[in-house]
Amino acid sequence: MSRVQTITIGAEEGDQRLDRWIRRHFPQMTQAMVEKACRKGEIRVDGGRVKPATRIEAGQSVRLPPMPDELAPRPKPDIPDYPSADVEMIQRAVLWKDEHIIAINKPPGLPSQGGSGQGNRHVDALTEALKFGYKDRPVLVHRLDKDTSGVMLLARTPRVARRLNEAFRARTTRKIYWAIVAGVPSPLMGTIRYGLVKAGGRESEKMHCVLPGDVDKTEGAKRATTDYAVLDRLGSRAAWVALAPITGRTHQLRAHMAELGNPIIGDGKYGGSGQENLGDGWGAQLGGDISRKLHLHARSIRFRHPVTDKDVTLTAPLPEHMARSWKTLGWHENDVPADPFAEEE
Repeated sequence: MSRVQTITIGAEEGDQRLDRWIRRHFPQMTQAMVEKACRKGEIRVDGGRVKPATRIEAGQSVRLPPMPDELAPRPKPDIPDYPSADVEMIQRAVLWKDEHIIAINKPPGLPSQGGSGQGNRHVDALTEALKFGYKDRPVLVHRLDKDTSGVMLLARTPRVARRLNEAFRARTTRKIYWAIVAGVPSPLMGTIRYGLVKAGGRESEKMHCVLPGDVDKTEGAKRATTDYAVLDRLGSRAAWVALAPITGRTHQLRAHMAELGNPIIGDGKYGGSGQENLGDGWGAQLGGDISRKLHLHARSIRFRHPVTDKDVTLTAPLPEHMARSWKTLGWHENDVPADPFAEEE
């Protein structure tokens, strides 16, 4: 058994539950042991009694009672046995990493988080394979729809997660998506300001657009803003567009483009139907050799690094089905500006 000890919370360990902090540092302590020690007053923070769920902050002192030796039997960690193919897939998806952040190029069809019937095959669970020597797995700081591919950021410490979340809330990050849409938006560059509200009934998984002037008087509606720019076009049938979400609402880009009359190709939920687009600005498919999968990709992200304070820009290659569509349509990634909205900033 160890002796009574007092530990100061490190600068990168604040804003987390006490019991989780203890079990990260002392995995031989079970949850039941932590709860019992708190009830008896054997665990204290800055001299005061605490509960297991008490949130601790950097600089606080945690008094810990004698604990079992490190060599004592430890509870089996609750880590699923992931298929090796999934582990290899998520590790291949890594675009960039440093000591604080990991960026991945999320494959289409892989959910960001778990849900009904998803099991453990989602990014949040597979981060167990992205620890790369760290004790804790990285955490998601933003999400993409299941069928949307592209760049996602994961924080490797609680402190970095908190700072990245603050940057997303403050809208100081810059995300640009690429999509193919039915028809050609008019004008060729603009801003969509429809609010969004969750639909009811049979369409409970969809978002409905609300006129900007009606947002405040529509229960549950939230304001949403998207910049768009046409980068190339296929006559009047389809267009390659860049989309920059100013806000981050659920299904924002998909609902906004559909409301504009230019749904994203492959979007069966917002595309009106699975029918082929015949040049009338509607229909979620182009037919021919163009894949029926969703053509929406988080192409790039720009952010200020929360530790180094340097600007970081990351670009994710197109997924296979979108790369084939670009080739079929004769479009080339290097023929367009990385940020077509830059001159307006």
